[in-house]
Amino acid sequence: MGVVNRRNSAAHTSNQNKTTSIQLPLGIFGTVLAVLFIGFVAWSYQTIQPPPPKICGSLNGPTITAPRIKLRDGRNLAYKEHGVPKDVAKHKIIFVHGFDACRHDAYVAKTLSPDVAEVLGVYIVSFDRPGYGESDPHPNQTVKSLALDIEELADKLGLGSKFYIIGFSLGGQVVWRCLKYIPHRLAGAVLIAPVLNYWWAGLPANLTNEVFYQQKLQDQWTVRVAHYIPWLTYWWNTQKWFPSSSLIADSIDLLSLQDRELLPKRSDRKNHVAQVRQQGEHETVHRDLILAFGSWEFSPLDLENPFPNNEGSVHIWQGDEDLIVPVKVQRYIAQKLPWIQYHELQGAGHLFPHVDGRRRW
Repeated sequence: MGVVNRRNSAAHTSNQNKTTSIQLPLGIFGTVLAVLFIGFVAWSYQTIQPPPPKICGSLNGPTITAPRIKLRDGRNLAYKEHGVPKDVAKHKIIFVHGFDACRHDAYVAKTLSPDVAEVLGVYIVSFDRPGYGESDPHPNQTVKSLALDIEELADKLGLGSKFYIIGFSLGGQVVWRCLKYIPHRLAGAVLIAPVLNYWWAGLPANLTNEVFYQQKLQDQWTVRVAHYIPWLTYWWNTQKWFPSSSLIADSIDLLSLQDRELLPKRSDRKNHVAQVRQQGEHETVHRDLILAFGSWEFSPLDLENPFPNNEGSVHIWQGDEDLIVPVKVQRYIAQKLPWIQYHELQGAGHLFPHVDGRRRW
């Protein structure tokens, strides 16, 4: 019996060893998987996080060359003045630049002759929107905050109780925000080819679907990401697996025939284009996408006439061959807001402000 017991004991021990020898690799494999998963999550998190902006005037940041005003929250806005001195001006205008641009891209000011500006008494100030050029970034920027920045800019520069505002492209979209939040400060407003948001309430689905799917597929996805998962906007526009925004890439495919003919008139941009994104792409073009196509707390189609007594007016100028801003939606908005004076230019693309002899605003 003793021999049998020893054999049974030996067999039992052997079985234990076999069991242990099977479990040990499985335990290591699970640990390795857990470590790899944690590493992947950490890597993914780092990948979607934009780098910190290179703030002007900070250590290793771009130098400050423009005059700036300090806002109540401590941020600075850089600006550039054009035309006659503001203390003798009859018409004081704030110009809002478009996507991937800066204070130097004040097309209305640049094409206005000094003689006309003097005769009419026109003063124009352009400024770098937050994060662009030499204006401090605003990581908590909202649809409303830029309108309040513009109001404060006017106050700090002493433009008086009312001023005019002109916005081009995405800057035109900013004018909608001013009409919502600071209409009492406006003497008049002009929207030049203003960018639309496909999710604005009041726009018919069949119309927005039609123009949405006319975009290049990569731009459809860029806009979807900005609207539905904005925290992935940086990653989407910097990853190399799929093509991202053709607008950020400055693709010529977005330009109409007229736009391509006008490109030589934008050659002066080479003198300042390096300043546009110098503080980082996320605080400029990426944040523009998030704000332009995110969820708005109001729709322009719900706005009321800010000048019920005709003490001012609102104008939209739009080219009928604009491949960036669809003319069909602009027509619909103008139809729903009869107090807006709508001007459609035949054969014009997105860059029509460069065309000689068409500056009637």
